[in-house]
Amino acid sequence: MNYQTTVSLKDEEKLKAKAKEKKVYNQKPTPAFIGASWTALFIGMISYCIGLWNADMMLNEKGYYFTILLFGLFSVISVQKAVRDKLEGIQVTEIYYSISWFTSIAAIVLLIIGLWNADLELSEKGFYGMSFTLSLFSAIAVQKNTRDVVYIDKEMTSNTND
Repeated sequence: MNYQTTVSLKDEEKLKAKAKEKKVYNQKPTPAFIGASWTALFIGMISYCIGLWNADMMLNEKGYYFTILLFGLFSVISVQKAVRDKLEGIQVTEIYYSISWFTSIAAIVLLIIGLWNADLELSEKGFYGMSFTLSLFSAIAVQKNTRDVVYIDKEMTSNTND
């Protein structure tokens, strides 16, 4: 037997209307989470830089570690942006997406190699590793929060105008 279901025109129109509806994310980050993310970013970056300033290493070594921090921050923000663009249906080329991931991983690996070969106390190596990790993680959170707030504000404004 051949069982078929029929859909009335009204039901079909409702289904099309639902498909066209945009999903609105209204879970705006709380001010506490936004503040905590910015605070963590500043604590991580400033601690790392103070550690470098006070370190007993040559200027070129300090420059290497500072550059790795900046490179890592830019790379993880780029990854977060690319991931979010894909989620929102904004076209992201695979080469850009891949390069963003590669540079993020490269920054982490370069820090690990630098610390592994550095003539530093183990506690200093741990300090740089942890402040670097805190900085990268909080940079992602700051970028995500900023993007969420802008996106939700834009969606709420466009929904009230409709």
